[in-house]
Amino acid sequence: MKNYKSLRHSKWDCKYHVVWIPKYRKKRTYGELRRYLGEILHDLARQTECVIEEGHLMPDHVHILISIPPKYAVSKVVGFIKGKSAIMIACRFFGRQRNFTGEKFWARGYFATTVGLDEQIVRNYICHQETSSTYLNSDT
Repeated sequence: MKNYKSLRHSKWDCKYHVVWIPKYRKKRTYGELRRYLGEILHDLARQTECVIEEGHLMPDHVHILISIPPKYAVSKVVGFIKGKSAIMIACRFFGRQRNFTGEKFWARGYFATTVGLDEQIVRNYICHQETSSTYLNSDT
């Protein structure tokens, strides 16, 4: 039996596979930034009542499986996470002293798809994408 979450008047299980890239697809998520970025993304997701259930940071892109309550739009949650994380990265790694708006660490846009019944396939893909050449296709 699935473990559904509850809001006041609804039961839900909304999970999304979300991918985004750094500006100009530069290989910027490595070393200390990679360790710090995981904490940032989890904290920002919690602030929006979301849970990152699976995630993987590649040098040039981010993959997450995120559970988002139906009262929030996916675009708002992803925009919040990308925007706030860019500001935090700029403060910690690029020597910014103030909370500047318009920090450009992430490229505009993202990819998102609902997970549905293929949750285990998506989890395996996110976890093993560096070691496997499989594609996100349930037919293969």
